[in-house]
Amino acid sequence: MLERVPVRWRIAGICAALTFAILVVFALVLGSLVGDRIRNDREQELQDAATALAAETRIGVDLLHGVVIESPQFRDFAMADDAIIRVVDSSGRTLARGASTDPSTDLGPPSSEVERRDGLGVASKPIDDSAVPAYVQYARPNATVEATVDRLWFFLGAGVLGGTLLALLAGFGVADRAMRPIASLTALAREIATTRDPSRRLPVRSADDEIGELARTMDGMLEALDSTRSERERAFERQREFVADASHELRTPLTSVQANLELLRDGDGGEDDREAIDSALASTRRMSRLVSDLLLLARADAGRRAARTVVDLAGVARGAHDEVLPIAGERIIRARIEGPLEVRGNPDELHRLVLNLLENAIRHTPLETTVSLTAGPKGREALIEVADDGPGIPAERRQQVFERFVRGEGPADTVGGGGSGLGLAIVRAVAQAHDGSVELGESDQGGARFSVRLPLALEADGASAASEEAGAALFRGA
Repeated sequence: MLERVPVRWRIAGICAALTFAILVVFALVLGSLVGDRIRNDREQELQDAATALAAETRIGVDLLHGVVIESPQFRDFAMADDAIIRVVDSSGRTLARGASTDPSTDLGPPSSEVERRDGLGVASKPIDDSAVPAYVQYARPNATVEATVDRLWFFLGAGVLGGTLLALLAGFGVADRAMRPIASLTALAREIATTRDPSRRLPVRSADDEIGELARTMDGMLEALDSTRSERERAFERQREFVADASHELRTPLTSVQANLELLRDGDGGEDDREAIDSALASTRRMSRLVSDLLLLARADAGRRAARTVVDLAGVARGAHDEVLPIAGERIIRARIEGPLEVRGNPDELHRLVLNLLENAIRHTPLETTVSLTAGPKGREALIEVADDGPGIPAERRQQVFERFVRGEGPADTVGGGGSGLGLAIVRAVAQAHDGSVELGESDQGGARFSVRLPLALEADGASAASEEAGAALFRGA
């Protein structure tokens, strides 16, 4: 039930409750002290009046009249404030009486303390100059004193209630002022949740307090959400482009295969059948390679690695070099390979890496271009470089060449078909999957140079063993 009450009312209620408790304790202590003081002052007044009367009263014995009482102020004291004055002996028998509202009121025997009888305060004092033992009793009603004490408690109670009400209003005002920035943040956050637009920004307070910290934290959270949304949208866009381009690339060879196979079905055989079969096989190979490229990239995106073994990268480079020679045309392919270069990896993927670099150089350079392939150790790494003396790659496109489906179609391209735009993306994916890297630079002749660095097998094994040993030590420590 309390959770449904607004926070500002809860804060105001707590402030009012604390104020009420403090004021109640204060009122109880103050009322008790002041009430006791009023009663003590009243008793002291009774004692002083009785003492003054006793000092001025004289009692003598006359043979004719018996006891004679003389007091010059006896009547004046008796008539003031409805007072009752009596002169009594030690047993309380009345010897003389002043004015009295009720002559039959029994004041009782004399006592050294102020006593309360029938709503009266009674003070008794002995008469010193007396022929017989006698006392003056001075009594006044307690109603006025109790009325004063009651008024005191009334004002204290009213003060407690008034102070509590003021504390409630002040607490609500302070809480409302303190909660106003939070309410503003809540309204803006609700608006952002409705519009689903995390690009909105919260007003950040300059004050270095809890609310300012909350605003900065929420603004940082919105910035992170906006960044995540942007990245997700870019990923979705890349995925849509990927699907569209892949569909286009797969549709073309499939259409060719279908058309050629229909010719084979409807034709009469002969040389035309052979050409149709060759075209269908070429399209099938192209489609198969494209599917293989897409599968390799999909595995790389999922973080799945193919089976690995120790591979001689120098032999892989020689094999790729021999494979591209028939399609090099008038280009000069030079190879300088130092071996063996033992790395831990998948031989098919490494072969695809070197082959894609060479094919990329052949596809995007003019005729009579010199393409060089170098492979050798570089410190603790194996370095493979493919460079050419062609026109090179413009600086504004160097950040894009490793993206998927980026095609370098220009005047220097001499191989028809345009390619799928996945060659260099596969090079980067294979290099990263083998804990290596690929860089694009400029050759000494002004052309393009692609450099791939892969850790040698001994370094890779040492890093793996060190990682396993560290994991085992951590497990033993746990």
